[in-house]
Amino acid sequence: MPADETWTPPPARATRVVVVEDEQSISDPLRSALEREGYGVEVAATGTAGLEAVRRHEPDVVLLDLMLPDMDGRDVCRAIRSSSRVPIIMLTARGLETDRVVGLELGADDYLVKPFGMAELIARIRAVLRRSAPDPAPVEEAIVLGDVRLDPRTRTATRGRDALDLPRREFDLLHVLMANAGTVLPRQRLMDDVWGVDWFGSTKTLDVHVAGLRRRLGDDAHESRYIHTVRGVGFRFSSREELAG
Repeated sequence: MPADETWTPPPARATRVVVVEDEQSISDPLRSALEREGYGVEVAATGTAGLEAVRRHEPDVVLLDLMLPDMDGRDVCRAIRSSSRVPIIMLTARGLETDRVVGLELGADDYLVKPFGMAELIARIRAVLRRSAPDPAPVEEAIVLGDVRLDPRTRTATRGRDALDLPRREFDLLHVLMANAGTVLPRQRLMDDVWGVDWFGSTKTLDVHVAGLRRRLGDDAHESRYIHTVRGVGFRFSSREELAG
């Protein structure tokens, strides 16, 4: 890693956090609080500097402000997601549902509305790190249902000859649905399996990701071929028999 006088990790391999925040009155307390918890911290005041910090330091988590002086934080999120699966927590002063939904659709893992407490921030960082940790369980074989194929070993999915470029959460959601094809999965079961039992956000996140999956599969919410809504309960993926008909 190139030497950088602003990079101040504790001894040994600490969890690395890149903070992309232009307000020093916020970034300085963030750095201090995170370093007290034992994290290595890099602060970037612009979107461009943030992208460079992510590239150079390969952090374990990114805290990303939406309002930056040189570019929109959502564009920064999109650029990070084009080459990295690092967990991203968006920081926003607006708190509008549309901002949160767009951020999640772009691949953010969580969001915090300013002002927030440091204890909550630390808890959310720990939660996204747990959710993104490698699964030690044995990897399953590929699942094929109709013209949809999902391979957990390579984390790839296709529909016919077309590759489905799925964000991490959409892939995990499709995996759970296809692994339980024909079975109605309650909303809370899906949230627990995909986001973890310690997820802090709204359950509307699930609807956003289901809508994203349907869009990529070319599915129609009103005449579903693949993903069916069971009102008041949850969702199910079509059984092998249904798709063969």
